[in-house]
Amino acid sequence: MPEFAFIGRSNVGKSSLINMLCDNSKLAMTSSTPGKTRLINHFAINKEWYLVDLPGYGFAKMSKAGKDQLTAVIKDYIFNSEEMVLLFVLIDSRHDIGKIDLDFLIDLGENGIPFSIIYTKSDKQGPNVTNAQIERNCALLKEYWEELPPYFVSSAQKGTGKESILNHINTILESLKS
Repeated sequence: MPEFAFIGRSNVGKSSLINMLCDNSKLAMTSSTPGKTRLINHFAINKEWYLVDLPGYGFAKMSKAGKDQLTAVIKDYIFNSEEMVLLFVLIDSRHDIGKIDLDFLIDLGENGIPFSIIYTKSDKQGPNVTNAQIERNCALLKEYWEELPPYFVSSAQKGTGKESILNHINTILESLKS
């Protein structure tokens, strides 16, 4: 089955987003301590596709050996999976895109990995502030890409973005059938 993978820095709200998308608050482990995801987790959705929960990059407290091992696992999946059709990269909507995020996105682009961006935690500030921040981030990304990848604004708390993210996945699934 096709796979749609989700990744982001530790503490970006990935587990909360996954739980919101699947209407299951206990599917992905959430915690106030970032970096809990240490394995690649596959969740079958409607017997049609897999939602893949990847460990975060920019890891929380972890030994260098642990970070190196996790990096190898993540890169092996992203660059070698034949089933992954799209990688959703999660970025906190409250902040500028950091160097680690930018380097990660550039690496994806240079390697032809299809990705979309999900700006998380949009409920943590007003919509005008969120939109202004996303515009700044888009301006930065346009320095590296002529055409920006699709992006979505989400709030796991309020359910914002759920419909548009799932519609995007369904559109891709339909295109794979033809």
